[in-house]
Amino acid sequence: MLLTAEVQQEYQRRYGGEGDTAPIVATEFLAPGGYFAVAYEDGVPVAMGGWRRHGGTEAEIKRMYVREAARGRGHARVVLAHLEQHAAAAGITRFVLETGLEQPEAIALYRSAGYEDVPAFGFYKDAPLSVHLGKTL
Repeated sequence: MLLTAEVQQEYQRRYGGEGDTAPIVATEFLAPGGYFAVAYEDGVPVAMGGWRRHGGTEAEIKRMYVREAARGRGHARVVLAHLEQHAAAAGITRFVLETGLEQPEAIALYRSAGYEDVPAFGFYKDAPLSVHLGKTL
C-alpha cells in the first residue's frame, strides 16, 4: 500500500531524481520499528513524515515533506512534534536525520526544534552535500 500518493508524487518530483519511482510503502514504517504520520488540511494530505528504528533506542527521521502549496503554515513542525512524541512513547531516546544542503528550510526547521549537528551516520556517512542532525528526546 502506498502512503499519501499525492504528497509522495510531489516529494519524488522535488527530491527523487530522474527515474526514481521507489514508493513509500507502509511496511517501511510498521511498529515497533517505525511509524508514519500524515497531516491534512481541509481533507487534503499536505505533509508527511516518518521514523524508523536505526538501532537500539535511536531512530532516523524519514520522508519529511510538506507540499509546496501548504508551506509556511506550521505543518512540518506539527508532524515533527508528533513523530517525536510517538517515538519517545515507543522507547526511542534519540532521533537522527540527514538533510541535503539544498534544503535550507528543512535545516532551519530542525535546528529551531532543538536538533544539533552530529557526526555522519548510516548510509549517509560519506555524503558531502548533507547535514547530519540529532536530538535527544
